Amino acid sequence: MAAIAYLECTKCGVHLSADVPQTVCPKDGGILYARYDLASLKQSFRPASLLGRPATMWRYAEVLPDAPPISLGEGFTPMLPSREFPNAYIKDEGLNPTGSFKARGMSAAVTMAKAYRLKKLAAPSAGNAASALAAYAAAAGIEAHIFMPKDVPLANRIECQSYGAHVTLVDGLISDCARMVGEQKEREGWFDVSTLKEPFRVEGKKTMGYEVAEQLGWKLPQGIIYPTGGGVGLLGMWKAFDEMEQLGWIGSERPKMVCVQSAGCAPVIKAWDEGKNSAEVWNNATTSAAGLLVPKPYGDYLILEILKKSGGAAIAVTDQEIMDAFRQWAHVEGIFAAPEGAASLAAFRKLRASRFFGPEDKVVLFNTGSGLKYLDVIEGMNKKTKPPASRNIGGIIGPY
Repeated sequence: MAAIAYLECTKCGVHLSADVPQTVCPKDGGILYARYDLASLKQSFRPASLLGRPATMWRYAEVLPDAPPISLGEGFTPMLPSREFPNAYIKDEGLNPTGSFKARGMSAAVTMAKAYRLKKLAAPSAGNAASALAAYAAAAGIEAHIFMPKDVPLANRIECQSYGAHVTLVDGLISDCARMVGEQKEREGWFDVSTLKEPFRVEGKKTMGYEVAEQLGWKLPQGIIYPTGGGVGLLGMWKAFDEMEQLGWIGSERPKMVCVQSAGCAPVIKAWDEGKNSAEVWNNATTSAAGLLVPKPYGDYLILEILKKSGGAAIAVTDQEIMDAFRQWAHVEGIFAAPEGAASLAAFRKLRASRFFGPEDKVVLFNTGSGLKYLDVIEGMNKKTKPPASRNIGGIIGPY
């Protein structure tokens, strides 16, 4: 594994030491990125170095923090060619431990928390991040304090309680949960591992970028469609592409990065459409895709910058479109996706129809989690969107 050269603020560029736990930049609240001596690594770390390594995210140890991993086998999830769309691929993150891509980020964050000898971790979550934190904290022997909206998917709540986490259910959104963590962390001695409030969840998520490149023969696709709540995966993959270029593994080409949000909570799409560099808080946010229910992502300025640099797009989809896509993936691909993941297919359909992507373009769609985590949510969505039953009355077949 690599020693971290320094932590760098993504706003002002200041360098901070990684020898002690850091949260965000003390000058401007900017998100911190871990930086490594890639020029030295370039001489010895090559794609061929990966041959024979375990199929987990820790196969990329040279570009991950130098600490004994707290691992449950996360990463190197399948890249499945779509049966419906030639040149489209589905990266199925639902096969990670705890059933979602959140396992990657929390594996890295808890690994470093253990290395720093932290005793208590806290985070707000709309569901899957809570499950992942609870699991990895249990594996590390660290206390987990989790704040979740009271209408969080049932599986997430039961998981967290089963792992022994301290769970507080909040009558509100994830932003309300975050406020409560912020108000109590100093008094309670918690270290905050909220989305982008520490440097290492990005490091875990960036391994998705390394995997996309490796699984496609070190040639990046023309597009990546990513369901975006907090946006850590989007940021992480973009960081990975930059690192791979510095290592000499790829060139300067980049995929068009596509941010997908729910029409009921689309702060990044609104900012994108208005040409702004940051998002405003989305009022009265609502969607059945819990992971997309983030009224203002902390990394909004980085998400919007990536969309611009990549020539990408930001697109909103409705809950109805999400459910249609969920059923389509289940019926055609055999994938039981999380609602957030199904949003990728809903967006891809629109982007193909508008010719943003052509049939010859290689595009990777991320399914961020397993639908098994959302059985109560999916049942409720099915009831809302189910068409009226047909009945045969007097020889006339029609809805009744």
